[in-house]
Amino acid sequence: MASSLMHRLHHLLVPHSHDAAAKVDPAMEGSREGIRVLWLSLAVLGVTAALQALVAWWSGSVALLGDTLHNVADALTAVPLGVAFVLGRRPANRRYTYGYGRAEDLAGIAIVLTIAASAGLAAYAAVDRLLHPATVTRLPFVAAAAVIGFAGNELVARMRIRAGRRIGSAALVADGLHARTDGLTSLAVLLGAGGVAVGWPWADPLVGLLITLAILFVLKDAAREVYRRLMDAVDPSLLSRAEEALSSTPGVQRVGALRMRWIGHRLHAETDLVMAPDLSLAEAHGIAVDAEHRLLHAVPRLTSATVHPDPAGSQVHASLDHHHRSA
Repeated sequence: MASSLMHRLHHLLVPHSHDAAAKVDPAMEGSREGIRVLWLSLAVLGVTAALQALVAWWSGSVALLGDTLHNVADALTAVPLGVAFVLGRRPANRRYTYGYGRAEDLAGIAIVLTIAASAGLAAYAAVDRLLHPATVTRLPFVAAAAVIGFAGNELVARMRIRAGRRIGSAALVADGLHARTDGLTSLAVLLGAGGVAVGWPWADPLVGLLITLAILFVLKDAAREVYRRLMDAVDPSLLSRAEEALSSTPGVQRVGALRMRWIGHRLHAETDLVMAPDLSLAEAHGIAVDAEHRLLHAVPRLTSATVHPDPAGSQVHASLDHHHRSA
């Protein structure tokens, strides 16, 4: 009897978290799906870049060279992201108590740096060609390589964006958006080839500079996504959905503090729930468990939630209210 009472008291006063197996298993499957998509896209982009590099060397097209460099950079981003997905599957331990999901955010930084490097290389090649003009030959092959580049990148973009949104990986979505823009810049190579064909030799390096500009726009979007994830930003609509699920739980008078954060492609939540002060230990614990389960089912990709019951009118409750009003 005393043991049962102490167990209930512990659950009431100490925040508790139940990692739902039905949520954790899809999260682990998400890592496996991310790895499969990454290696498949690496193979597609590897073949695409190899074909483009051969034609760029053969024809002397600096626009195609810039596109090739960008495709190579995009292919190489699969390596740090793949390593991050593998690390993210390791269980939490006493040093890394939240696990290794943050490795995805570090991979996102590597992706941003890789995109920046590809922009620099493409700009250098285009400016050098403007200062030192050279003849571009074999224009039909340059055009064909541009179409191949577009097709390969669009295929990879669809795979990465679809998988990234399904498993909640910002880094994988950013990588997919990067690939999509690569495909559009590949089509720009056609403009350069067409300009050279009608007697405008400067068209090829000019398109190279336009490709550099497109890469910079991708860099801005990717950097913003990675920055937000590093700063624990979440979509406000997720908070609204969570608050609705918690407040609709029978016995919950009000939702107090509610925090959510991404760790890799898994979402975690912590909340304080205001309840009637005259509830028994068992009743308060039951309401907290019910609210937690509702929250796990209401918010996509939420894998764990810590719920703390807070009696209405308590000193802790008043202190928290003052803190949030001050903030």
